[in-house]
Amino acid sequence: MENCKGFWTKATLYGLALGQLLSLLITSTGFSSSELAKKGINAPTSQSFVNYVLLALIYGSIMLYRRQALKSKWYYYILLGIVDVEANFLVVKAYQYTSITSVMLLDCWTIPCVLFLTWFFLKTKYRVKKLIGVVICIAGLVTVIFSDVHAADRSSGANPIKGDILVLAGATLYGVSNVSEEFFVKSADRVELMAFLGLFGGIISACQIAVLERNELASIHWSVGATLPFVGYSLAMFLFYSGVPILLKISGSTMLNLSLLTSDMWAVLIRIFAYHEKVDWLYFIAFGAVTVGLIVYSGGEGSRPEAADMEAGLRLPDHKDKTESSISKQEDASSSNMDEQISKAK
Repeated sequence: MENCKGFWTKATLYGLALGQLLSLLITSTGFSSSELAKKGINAPTSQSFVNYVLLALIYGSIMLYRRQALKSKWYYYILLGIVDVEANFLVVKAYQYTSITSVMLLDCWTIPCVLFLTWFFLKTKYRVKKLIGVVICIAGLVTVIFSDVHAADRSSGANPIKGDILVLAGATLYGVSNVSEEFFVKSADRVELMAFLGLFGGIISACQIAVLERNELASIHWSVGATLPFVGYSLAMFLFYSGVPILLKISGSTMLNLSLLTSDMWAVLIRIFAYHEKVDWLYFIAFGAVTVGLIVYSGGEGSRPEAADMEAGLRLPDHKDKTESSISKQEDASSSNMDEQISKAK
């Protein structure tokens, strides 16, 4: 019973719930991008631009109200903005060439990228239990691939191979972006991160739109059918970006990307209840496997993720040294007093 209580901590439950909320949000962005692609709207950078503007306005206003000094170098955020904008550009662009299913399946390439980057740069140590959780999650996703219901969908698209390459490139950049955000969240400030990501992401997006998409935007007929998916994508992305730093601080970037594996399953459930489509039973097994993998990965670690444990571990020797130094000084003082007393006695 005590082990069960230790496993189901508030941090674990909060991380799992927030992860699934973010997964639903990313699912909605996938549907929005797919709808825009079907309508012939090819403006991936423009889709993300509104999100960056919202981040800059809302979180920038909070920063101005606080009037606090920056906790990280501002030019680091420029690099993060470039990586994040291009990651969004490549993945959204892929919807022009391949299906929503292929994008969601190949997007899981972010997970090994994040595992390597957190291990190499953040010195995160992954226990065997966590690696088992990762394997279970990926196994659940692979189960979907063997489902006959996806056979026709995966073959759709103007140029599936080109779309798949774009997704893999975008997924790699997402890995870099997620790990960088995890570093900034834990070393700087969440509001500062979102404000500068929005500012520089918006500037970079505006420059890219002026070069690549101004003709496309001018040719779009802004009907209700085109505007709603565009606005829906922007709002979902804003909520997603706002929630990501919270989950990164609680559970780390690996947990974030494992949680997003369920986005494909949520897409299936939406198709069942919203579009009344029939799906293969393997989907439900896959969803269950990913859920079990998430629980195995996140459970039983208390309230701090591995990176936080690592940071605490790095701080421990300093504390120990200070304690030992204090004890040593006390011993020296005691020894000196004793020598004086002996000298006076003589």
